[in-house]
Amino acid sequence: MKKNNKIILPLLVFVAFISGAAWSYLVLNQLTDGKIKTSSNNYADIKISENSIANAVDKVYDATVVVSSYKGDTPVSTGTGFIYKQDGSTSYIMTNYHVISGGDSAKVIFSDGSMADTKILGGETYSDIAVLTISSSNVKQVATIGNIEDIRLGDTVFAVGAPLGDTYSGTVTKGILSGKDRLVAVSFSGNTSDYYMKVIQTDTALNPGNSGGPLCNVNGEVIGVNSLKLTEESSATSTYSVEGMGFAIPIEDALYYAGIIEKGQSVQRPYIGISMLDITDSYYLWQSGVTIPQGVTSGVAILEVVSSSPAEKAKLQKGDIIIKIENEDITSVAELRYELYKHSPGDKITITYNRNGKEYKTELTLEESN
Repeated sequence: MKKNNKIILPLLVFVAFISGAAWSYLVLNQLTDGKIKTSSNNYADIKISENSIANAVDKVYDATVVVSSYKGDTPVSTGTGFIYKQDGSTSYIMTNYHVISGGDSAKVIFSDGSMADTKILGGETYSDIAVLTISSSNVKQVATIGNIEDIRLGDTVFAVGAPLGDTYSGTVTKGILSGKDRLVAVSFSGNTSDYYMKVIQTDTALNPGNSGGPLCNVNGEVIGVNSLKLTEESSATSTYSVEGMGFAIPIEDALYYAGIIEKGQSVQRPYIGISMLDITDSYYLWQSGVTIPQGVTSGVAILEVVSSSPAEKAKLQKGDIIIKIENEDITSVAELRYELYKHSPGDKITITYNRNGKEYKTELTLEESN
């Protein structure tokens, strides 16, 4: 009997549980008409769908190329580019200037693996834009150009490129637009920032080799030229990558500079005729014999004034600290160049500077850089 009780009791509990669950289900089903209600008494519709950007990728994939730069017969760098324009028998490829600047020739590899020689029309350091041309007979597709004005923060974007070289060419990565009108300090050599670049920010995965490739919206239209991935310097002085922070040149800016290069012209930057240094670079200032006046905490120190330059004509001198261009505060060499390059040769600008602890203003006329 004891043995049977041990078997029957759990069985009775199980039957009671099943009966109760069934009854509860019938009551709940009757009260809700077969639907589960939320606490706000609205029916919760649960839909599972898969988002795909495959059609958008198809619109730019064959227009994207691997760009390989050569010094003689030696490859020196690899990046990405895209065909953005076709004019009869000539097609135009846009890429970053830093992709091709170290070489004297460039080749491109298409999505089908075929290769073609290019003609380098030119490029410019500060815009980081370069233009190559190829025969239209090699071209399968021309990218569709979009604009940055219609895209909003959080919108889906994607990149096509060749991270780590042509082994991974045609790699597609997806993210969102994280920021617009960012100013990112760029260094061309060493640890000093040389220039501020206006860019758009994305968390789309970008790696070495993506440079010069297209950043696109969900319609497959190019809205930017991938250029930078943010890096930081660790305490051990080794560089490491910051994940999820990539940057692209807005397509409107890229096309402006590409248009100048297409015509065989040089991008003219305004020139004032000084050598300069951040006032935080105390050792090099000491070497140059420049002393920062007491109370001056930001600005750019003039180390030398070029003879017959706009700066000399405006009576600027070695040791002056430039603190404003027009009404914009100047805190670094990079910022000075950024504010200066908003203007064109021939423009008149007002410079505010500190000399021996006193502030002065002067007006100068910008000239073309040589």
